[in-house]
Amino acid sequence: MGSGEPVVLLHGILGSEHMWHAVAPLLASDYDVIAPTALGHNGGPPATAAERPTRFHHVVETAERQLDELSLQRAHLVGNSMGGWMALELALRGRALSVCALSPAGMWSPQPGASDASSSRGPLRRSLRMVRATHWALPLLYYSRRIRQFALRGAAEHGAAVPRQEALRLTHDMLACTVADDLLAGDDHFAPVRTLPCPVTVAWSEHDKIFPEHKLGSAARERLPGARYLVLPGVGHVPMLDNPQLVAATIRTAAAQAGAPGAAAAHSTP
Repeated sequence: MGSGEPVVLLHGILGSEHMWHAVAPLLASDYDVIAPTALGHNGGPPATAAERPTRFHHVVETAERQLDELSLQRAHLVGNSMGGWMALELALRGRALSVCALSPAGMWSPQPGASDASSSRGPLRRSLRMVRATHWALPLLYYSRRIRQFALRGAAEHGAAVPRQEALRLTHDMLACTVADDLLAGDDHFAPVRTLPCPVTVAWSEHDKIFPEHKLGSAARERLPGARYLVLPGVGHVPMLDNPQLVAATIRTAAAQAGAPGAAAAHSTP
């Protein structure tokens, strides 16, 4: 929706383009807003036999093909969690005007079986198991604000405020993700970058329970020298659920960095 420079919104693992439904209209007055759904996720391209078990590089390659299909050589890339990692990897392939990575995944240790990698994926695995075990009862249970607060505690700081239908949509997306187990079993990580290919903003959620800033934020700073780094107050791992206005404002500021005087020099490491 909208018109102007392209902004591509990339969702996190187990989600879909619907994760951006409250943010996209806030950007559409100034940007051409595009929200694709990732490989193997609800409504996205199905994983082929050659892409099973699905690994993170398959997801990135599919996203790049989606950009090609849209005739987008470069765009402002925005992503949350897995989507933030996707945005960074696509930027390294020369596809970004700017990057806004919201609590990006992949910042755990590169060592196989490292404790921070395991602990980062643990809440996602537990959430998926809970949804698979209780999905038949959730349409009734989600009438309770208290249960929504508990069920969405990993994604949102204010889960009780998430409408019942929205909570059900999130769980439906989780159940419909055919590559969840593959991706959660992978040992990929984001490698350090010496020179950033474009202006990069890393915005961590203050109350992130999936990828806590105090555990992974320092790794993000080390692997992305020269990036603009900030913490978004009052929001959980999926900040679009708690405060879409704050997320939209953060995206606008990040995109504006691409046109700021001296931007080309500012994002390079001496």
